[in-house]
Amino acid sequence: MIQLGITWNPSPEIVNIFGVSVRYYGLMFVVAFILGAHLLKKIYKNDKVNVDYIEPLFMYVVIATIIGARLGEVFFYSWDYYQNHLLEILLPISKNPKESMLFGIIEGYEFIGFRGLASHGAAIGIILAMYFYIRKYKYKSLMWILDRIVIPVASGAIFVRIGNLMNSEIVGKITNSNFGFQFIRDKYSAYEAMYITKAKTAEKAYDLIENSPRFKQYLADVPFRYPTQLFESGSYLIVFLVLWFVYWKTDKKNKKGYIFGLFMVLLWSVRFGIEFFKEAQIENREDWVGVLNTGQLLSIPMVLVGFYFMFRKVKTSQNEYKI
Repeated sequence: MIQLGITWNPSPEIVNIFGVSVRYYGLMFVVAFILGAHLLKKIYKNDKVNVDYIEPLFMYVVIATIIGARLGEVFFYSWDYYQNHLLEILLPISKNPKESMLFGIIEGYEFIGFRGLASHGAAIGIILAMYFYIRKYKYKSLMWILDRIVIPVASGAIFVRIGNLMNSEIVGKITNSNFGFQFIRDKYSAYEAMYITKAKTAEKAYDLIENSPRFKQYLADVPFRYPTQLFESGSYLIVFLVLWFVYWKTDKKNKKGYIFGLFMVLLWSVRFGIEFFKEAQIENREDWVGVLNTGQLLSIPMVLVGFYFMFRKVKTSQNEYKI
């Protein structure tokens, strides 16, 4: 039988400096923001708008993305946990009695970065941030800004899902075949891997499970799953290319709200569809309404909002600085 599966076991950590972990997930966010700023600069130049407005704009976007995504994760997906761990909501730490931070000064916590981020929360956060942005920088309307900012946002989503892949998180459902990815780090926690192998470090333990004949049964117990992170990342690339084409090759950018609406329809439709292949992110919430899960329920109103902005009637004489 042809082997179509991939054993996936990369360390999510690039380097650890004095107990502070630098991870691929964080790096992907940095890449997303840098590329996004470059793309938006090209757009602003084309629209003959001062590019000096981009720096404060991206400060708003960065802060709104992190806070919105974090609060989205907390309230949409994980409130059962965070209601008893309030300190961890906005701090990149996790309670762990066996760990310490800052050379042992802070006991009982470990630095983990912001692992829990929800895209629906990020979307809401960015929209709200753009409202406050135009209150201070009154050079264009809210819809004009949203029509432009969603293009780099779509490109950023590509890299965020790659970060999820490197974290071995947001995995797909079991394929029940020899096709897919074996996510070793999703199957076994660091503690479980070290207990199984008796290794002194998690990285050594995961390496043994992947490569040592002694633990081949444990590797065989790791199911093949759909690499939904790659499905989603590739789909977001297509969404970005469509938006890029519509902006540069059509006159739809002159209809306020159209590109924003198209973004909402395409991106959240992708999310809705791929959720059918994802493992439920919240235990016992994989079937809220029929076969729909939390991510799908949150995506439906986003798509409807998108259709509204795509097909609403807009007066051509509408004031440049109004919504």
